[in-house]
Amino acid sequence: MVELSLGGGAAAPAGGWIKDTNEAEFMADVVDASQEVPVIVDFWAPWCGPCKTLGPALEAAVTAARGKVRMVKVNVDENQNIAAQLRIQSIPTVYAFWQGRPVDAFQGALPASELKAFVDKLTGLAGDDGLGEALAEAETMLAQGAAVDAAQVFAAILGQEGENAEALGGLARAHVAMGELDQAEALLANAPAAIAQAQPLEAARAQLALARQAADAGPVDELRAALAADPGNHQARFDLAQALYAKGDAAGAIDELLELFRRDREWNDGAARAQLFTIFEALKPNDPLVQKGRRRLSSMIFA
Repeated sequence: MVELSLGGGAAAPAGGWIKDTNEAEFMADVVDASQEVPVIVDFWAPWCGPCKTLGPALEAAVTAARGKVRMVKVNVDENQNIAAQLRIQSIPTVYAFWQGRPVDAFQGALPASELKAFVDKLTGLAGDDGLGEALAEAETMLAQGAAVDAAQVFAAILGQEGENAEALGGLARAHVAMGELDQAEALLANAPAAIAQAQPLEAARAQLALARQAADAGPVDELRAALAADPGNHQARFDLAQALYAKGDAAGAIDELLELFRRDREWNDGAARAQLFTIFEALKPNDPLVQKGRRRLSSMIFA
């Protein structure tokens, strides 16, 4: 694995179930396509030595799956906004998308046996003996406020598939929704090693962190008054963002953090950017708030 250093380069060959993509086609090639079949996204660059090892080996594993999973290659030299929005800091980095959102990831070159296991795990998502439908039902319950019912469904799925990252992350988020923060933290701390760093668990950790912050969030009206008196009060703006998110106003929280980043991106060791990423991780990757927020942040970073 090498640290990301953007420069010029040529695109990799594509064909069959494997193709290159760019910023204009990323949504169609990855997010939309993953509604039907899992999509592996390989972030690479021509100058990256480990990429030259991982790329062909991963392509071979995808080809062997015969259409049960697809692979999309992103040259980070030519698609810097995608790399920035997904926080790609070193390459090779590989993401796996299913039904519009990341479900797994790894960095660095892996041996062929581990790549096969990675691909095999993804191929089981599209045909999962009804677990996918149960997960969707549990997510709907959680979104509608029926956290107890959702937790029961997530727990039942884990009873059948103990290393189901979506179910474990969902169960932790259900405990967060019920205010049972210690239970959520224990679940995440004791996650099986194979899924401990999976995206659904990272999303649950982000929600847990935000929920713990909410306990200390100040009154919104008082914080707005403090900002009206002194728009340069960065701490008040940061606290207001926390308070807004605690009250369910994620859009308002993102707006305040973006304004804070615009005013002073280095304030408190980059706290505004870090908090934005925490909120982005807590929300679904295809949430319009996340997509719009990432675009606005990227425009400031690369301005």
